[in-house]
Amino acid sequence: MSDAIKHECGIVLIRLLKPLSYYNDKYGTPFYGIDKLRLLMQKQRNRGQDGAGMAVIKLDPERGKKYISRKRNVTPQNYLEELFKTVYKKFSKLSAKKLRDAEYLKANYPYMGELLMGHLRYGTHGDNSTETCHPFLRQNNWISRNLCLAGNFNLTNVDELFGELIELGQYPKEKSDTVTVLEKIGHFLDDEVQRLHSWYKPDGYDADELNALIFESLDIQRLLKRACRKFDGGYVMGGMIGHGDAFMLRDANGIRPAFYYTDDEIVVAASERPAIQTAFDVHHSLVKELPPGKALIIKKSGKISIKRIHKKVKKNACSFERIYFSRGTDRDIYLERKKLGEQLARKVLKRVNYNFKNTVFSFIPNTAESSFYGLIKGLEKVHNEKKLKKILALGEEVKPNKLAAILNESVRVEKIAVKDAKLRTFITQDSARSDLVSHVYDVTYGIVNNNKDTLVLIDDSIVRGTTLKNSIIKIVSRLRPKKIIVVSSAPQIRYPDCYGIDMSKMKDFIAFKALVALLKENGMEDLLEKTYKKCRKQLNLPAKEMKNYVKDLYSKFEYEEISLKIAELIKPKNIKPEIEVIYQTVEDLHRACPDHTGDWYFSGDYPTPGGNKVVNKSFMLFMEDSDERAY
Repeated sequence: MSDAIKHECGIVLIRLLKPLSYYNDKYGTPFYGIDKLRLLMQKQRNRGQDGAGMAVIKLDPERGKKYISRKRNVTPQNYLEELFKTVYKKFSKLSAKKLRDAEYLKANYPYMGELLMGHLRYGTHGDNSTETCHPFLRQNNWISRNLCLAGNFNLTNVDELFGELIELGQYPKEKSDTVTVLEKIGHFLDDEVQRLHSWYKPDGYDADELNALIFESLDIQRLLKRACRKFDGGYVMGGMIGHGDAFMLRDANGIRPAFYYTDDEIVVAASERPAIQTAFDVHHSLVKELPPGKALIIKKSGKISIKRIHKKVKKNACSFERIYFSRGTDRDIYLERKKLGEQLARKVLKRVNYNFKNTVFSFIPNTAESSFYGLIKGLEKVHNEKKLKKILALGEEVKPNKLAAILNESVRVEKIAVKDAKLRTFITQDSARSDLVSHVYDVTYGIVNNNKDTLVLIDDSIVRGTTLKNSIIKIVSRLRPKKIIVVSSAPQIRYPDCYGIDMSKMKDFIAFKALVALLKENGMEDLLEKTYKKCRKQLNLPAKEMKNYVKDLYSKFEYEEISLKIAELIKPKNIKPEIEVIYQTVEDLHRACPDHTGDWYFSGDYPTPGGNKVVNKSFMLFMEDSDERAY
């Protein structure tokens, strides 16, 4: 993606089903759980670059000894390395014999437990301090009332949920979705534990017996149903309870991704499937997707179950995961990205009049590479059709040199744009800084024929268009192509996201800027004010009754009209080549990614009521010239 945007976080949950000594005997280290947690987080580092955190719970601890350990780190660039360096440092002075003594380590050192959770943070807003890093702790002197929570989520109705906490008599320390979720689940955890205590206490059980009964009887499904009933948003939440129960919960629409794997030694859940495949060397078929609206529940006893928490609704998994966010090492994602590129081949060839001789095809590094392979596959398919026709046209006059000439024709595939090391800008003047930043990309010179060749560059998506305008197009225009065609394997991003991706300000989207420009050019500017008034009238309505009125504005123009205006807007001043933009359609996106139909940022069709509330607010903020976030 040429425009960097922040997005979903990464999460890992591990439950060791055997004593630590088992892993020492089989794998040669009692640090098996910590090592696997580190590897799983490392393999998902693309999901969070603002910080990392981990927490570990020891099962059946001795009273008076610490059984929950947590560490978080926000060191720039090296946050993950520094996090685990600090953890391992605790054991640096131990002898080789002590480092193999699992029972001794568990009894005397932190982080040596059977239940582990890790989190990679990609903050969409707020400060980037250690305090904002997950996991979060809600502590209590009752072991079964301690809650450790981490998640990849964003809720659209925090105000409503916060109000419910106030009604319950709480005084939350801050108004954020993370704290609200922690306190909401924590409240019902307290309530469930108290209910069980009140039920069993009159029967004369002593403290140890009471605790054992609470551990066994605590119904995590019931707890989550009560706590999460009104959650509106996209989320995957991992939780660990002090005595050893754990869960991983996915939102009803399946917006955010989650996968899990179990065997007789371990239960593991994570945001991405390939991370689990790599960490445990298992086939992709053994790593299951956590169904939307359900929770993976692991009891202290080791019993594993998948339970429904939310009512079943239409799956609306985030398509951006497939286009860009998730790592392309997942087999299905890789194939889908290739398909996205392949589907664009004929549309691109139509624009260049099927002129293979004078068209150079390349991609904008680094994430568009998979879709580029797909594009080339589609181009070669069409090219082979043309070569076959030429060969058949030779009839009986087939001569080796003519046949060789046809067979040697090929698609001109080159690596044109190269992402260079980011330059640090010590100069304070804006113009000088802007000039340096524009050189994030470099180009391969001498490949494009001056003023004859068309240069086709595929990008996986175009959000703001600023990097294209200020850097990429400026630099590749120095190669003096006749025309530059930018191809987006994603459709036009028209609406804000409110489920985890940092795309909340509508005024930043190049597609929205194109819409506004077209409205003004066509004497329809008054529709902006009319739409603003419609949005304001909805302010006091329940979210489920709100409508997305911005869709009506886009309906005034054809898809291609918006693309043509975008091409004008991203063209830098004083460059000679003509600029064109080709976008994937929403329909073709669904053909390539049939199981991930969440497309609200393209279509405006939000899967939860809170989405319409956010899009209307985002539009109102644009009209009010406010830089405030829409959620």
